[in-house]
Amino acid sequence: MPDDDTRRLVAAQGRGFVATVRPDGIPNLSPGGTTEVWDDEHLVFPDLYSPGTVADLAGNPAVEVNVVDPVRRRGYRFRGAGEVFTRGEPYDRIVRRFGRKRGTDPAPVGSAVLVRVLGAEPLVSPAYEGGAAEEGIAAHRRARLTSGTDAAGDGREEPG
Repeated sequence: MPDDDTRRLVAAQGRGFVATVRPDGIPNLSPGGTTEVWDDEHLVFPDLYSPGTVADLAGNPAVEVNVVDPVRRRGYRFRGAGEVFTRGEPYDRIVRRFGRKRGTDPAPVGSAVLVRVLGAEPLVSPAYEGGAAEEGIAAHRRARLTSGTDAAGDGREEPG
C-alpha cells in the first residue's frame, strides 16, 4: 500500500479525515489528528474523542480515510476496513507507539483502530489543471493560510 510519498505525506500531516457509515446509513466524518501508517497494509489511529466513529465501525467496518496536505493541495484517499481494539496486545502496542512517538497520554485513549487498506487513490486539487506548478500553488496557499485571504488579499476563493 504505502509508497515513500504516501508514507511521507501521512507522517507529515498526521490528520486523517475518517468517514464511516452510521447505523441509519448517514455518513459520519470525523477529523482525527493522529493518523499514521502502521505497516504495509494498515493505517492506525487511537480513538481519543471519536465515539461515533468507533460505534460505526463496530456495526460496519467500511471506512475511508483522507489525508491531505493543505499547502500542496495533494493527498490520498484510503478505502478499507476498520477493526477496533479496546484491550489486549494490539491495543497495548498502538497506545505505546503513540505515547513514544507523539507523547499521546494513554488515559483518554478509549480504543485503537487499525484500518486494513483495500485501496488508495491520490487526491489532487483542480488547481493543478492546466499545468500549474506545485511551488506556485504552495506559495499561494501559504499566503492565504497566513493572511486569511487569497494571495492578492481580496478575499476571493481560488478554484479547487
